[in-house]
Amino acid sequence: MRIPLGLIIGLIGVVLFVFGVAASESVGSSFSKFFTGEPSDRSIWLMLGGIVAIIVGAGIGWRGSRT
Repeated sequence: MRIPLGLIIGLIGVVLFVFGVAASESVGSSFSKFFTGEPSDRSIWLMLGGIVAIIVGAGIGWRGSRT
């Protein structure tokens, strides 16, 4: 049961990361990069959330396969 849960969380993480990358290329993020030198907060949070979800999903899937 843990492996499918890990896969679902991992896939959600991939989707969040892709949305974060797309948001970092948006017009609003371009203005933010121009004035502050950094992408928008939304794109950063989406990418970080995606990375965390991928790691958690992989951990759950890996631990589920050992038991």
